[in-house]
Formats: sequence, C-alpha cells, structure tokens
Amino acid sequence: MAVTGLVFIGYVLLHMYGNLKVFAGQEAFDEYAHHLRTFGEPMLPHEGLLWIIRAVLLLSIIGHAYAAFTLWGRANRARTQKYVVKKAVAATLSSKMMRWGGVTLLLFVIFHLLHFTTRTINVNGDKDSPYERVVSSFQPEMWWVTVIYLLAMGALAMHLRHGVWSACQTLGLTNNAKSRARANFAGVFLAVVIAGGFALVPLSILLGIVD
Repeated sequence: MAVTGLVFIGYVLLHMYGNLKVFAGQEAFDEYAHHLRTFGEPMLPHEGLLWIIRAVLLLSIIGHAYAAFTLWGRANRARTQKYVVKKAVAATLSSKMMRWGGVTLLLFVIFHLLHFTTRTINVNGDKDSPYERVVSSFQPEMWWVTVIYLLAMGALAMHLRHGVWSACQTLGLTNNAKSRARANFAGVFLAVVIAGGFALVPLSILLGIVD
C-alpha cells in the first residue's frame, strides 16, 4: 500500500506540473503535450514513454486496490464482534474517508481518461489542440465539469493527507513525536500543494483568468 502510494504521489506531482503549463499559454501547453508523445524517440517508439507510465500506473492501481481489500478484510476478521465507541479518539475525517475516497478517485480517473485521453466524452466539442480541449471543458456554461473536478480534488486531498501519514508510519518514519509531526506536516503540505495545484486550472478557466 505504501510503495504503490508513493508511485502515485510521484505521478500526480508530475501531472500537476504539466497541467500548470496552461498558464504559459496555448503554444507552451500544446508543445508539452506533443513532447510527452515523442519523448525518447528514436530509442522509444511514438508514445513509448506514455505506455510505460500507463503500465506502471495500472500495476500500481492493481497492487494498491489488492492491498486495500486485504487490509480491510484483515481488520474485519480481527474484529470478532461489533462494538460502539462514543468518540473516535485518533481518527480524522481523511482517515474515515479513505475507502470511499479511493473509490471516488477511481471513478474520477475513469471519467478523466474518457474525457481527455480517449476523448470518448466530449463535454464542449472535440478540439484538436490539447489546450483548447482543456479550456473549453471548464467554461461557465459547463460548470458541472468544474464541480466534478473540484470534488475529486477534495477527495484527493483527503486521500493524500492520510495516505502520506500512513505510508510514513508503515515505513517506520513515525517513531517519535518529531517524526510524527514531520509526517503529519508532509501529508498536509502535499495534500494542499497537489490538490490545490490541480484545482487552480479549472477555477482559473471558469473565472476567465485563462482563456
């Protein structure tokens, strides 16, 4: 769970960096999208790097889901009888929402791929330019698309916040008060930076800052 989670963190950081190129204008964004498909040529075939990344992510998703269901089942078997507590002492909202947040993110990833990768879902016309596809998708008349993305970023923030903490704990990085504080800060910091960075794009387009 921890290792595959770290793979996802690395990926979303790079993906967020690419998305933020929308603020550099159409030429810069479209050139970035083009180079993703030609990176490594001729050593790699066209879109070779993208397919390597997709394969790694697919294996990571399978591993992450398998680990989640395994831990869930182990926890249920360890609890021989149902019990009620008046207050969850150490539980946070993000920890309580991990399972449902993960399901939400999986559904969003499917929608996102159908939206921008396969272009099966065309919410405001199918543009040839990657920049134009992004900008047209978050126009005010398509406000519901922005809502979907912002809700997904909220789920991502909570998943990252608790996931980073849990990964640090699993890897033995929370052995004392200082290390636990650092792990907590890392979780909050990455959640704000990554989810906030992704959310900037649809919000800026919706508000007319990017056009």
